[in-house]
Amino acid sequence: MKLLTKFNLILIIVIGAGGFLIAQLSYSFLIGNARREVLDQAKLMMQSAMAVRDYTSTDLSPLLQQNPRHKIRFLAETVPAFSATTTFNKLRTSYPDYTYKEATLNPTNLEDRAADWESDIIHDLRDHPDEKEKTGDRDTATGPAIYLARPLSAGPPCLECHSVPSAAPKAMITVYGSSNGFGWKPNEIIGAQIISVPLSVPVAIANDAYHRLLIVLFATGLAIILAIDAGVFWFVIRPLRMVSGTADRVSKGEKNVEPLIVHGKDEIASVTASFNRMQLSLAKALKMLEE
Repeated sequence: MKLLTKFNLILIIVIGAGGFLIAQLSYSFLIGNARREVLDQAKLMMQSAMAVRDYTSTDLSPLLQQNPRHKIRFLAETVPAFSATTTFNKLRTSYPDYTYKEATLNPTNLEDRAADWESDIIHDLRDHPDEKEKTGDRDTATGPAIYLARPLSAGPPCLECHSVPSAAPKAMITVYGSSNGFGWKPNEIIGAQIISVPLSVPVAIANDAYHRLLIVLFATGLAIILAIDAGVFWFVIRPLRMVSGTADRVSKGEKNVEPLIVHGKDEIASVTASFNRMQLSLAKALKMLEE
C-alpha cells in the first residue's frame, strides 16, 4: 500500500468520525431548537388566551351581566372560556393546525368535554397539584405536535354557576340543561387549558438545515483531504521519489550522478543530505578500489 493511500485512509477515518460526531450533535441541537421555538409559540398563545380570559372576567362579563337580555337568554360571551376559545378559533383561520381547548371532565357545554388524551392530562395534573404546567408530544392527523397544558381549578366565580343547578342562572339552565357541569368543588382541578402546536414546519426547517450541514461537512472534508494530499505529495512523496530514483541509479552503477538539492531544514531535507553524504562516500570508496 502506497504512502499516500495510507494517509488517505487515516484522514478518511479521522475526518469521517469527527464529521459524524458533529452531525449528530448538530442534529440534536437543531431539533432541540425547533422544539423550543414551538414551545415558545405555545406559551405566547397561552398567555394570549389568559389575557382574553382575564379581560372577559374583569371587564366584559360585569357589563354583559347588567344587560337585561342576559336574564332571559344566556350570553355565552360572559364566560371567559368562551371568549378565549372564540378568539383562538379566529386565529385558526390562518393557522388551522393550531388548536386551543379548555377541556373539562364535566363541562356544561358538551363541546368542551375532554377527549381521552386530554382526560389523561387532566388526571395527571390532578395527581400532581403542584405542577403548574405540562408539556408533551402527540400525533395528529397533520403530523407530530407539542402540547402545552395548564390546570383549570374551580374558583369562586366558577362555583357561582357550577356548584349546584339551583345556584346557576336560569337562562344557562335553559340553554345547557341541569345534567352536566355541576358538582364542582372549591379549588378542584376540573379541566385544563391545552394548546397544541404542530412540529412539522420547524422540524422540516431543522432537517433542511441538517442536510445542508452534511453537504458542507462533506465538501469541507473532501477539501481538507485534497489539500493534505497535495502537501504530502509535494513535501514528502516527491522528495522521497527523487531520493529513491537517485538511489536506484547509483545502485545500477551509474557514475557522475548529481547530488540532490537540499531544500529547507526539515526531516526530508535531513534524509536528502544524508543520502548525498552516503553517495559521496560510496563514490570515494569505489574510486579507491579502482586505484
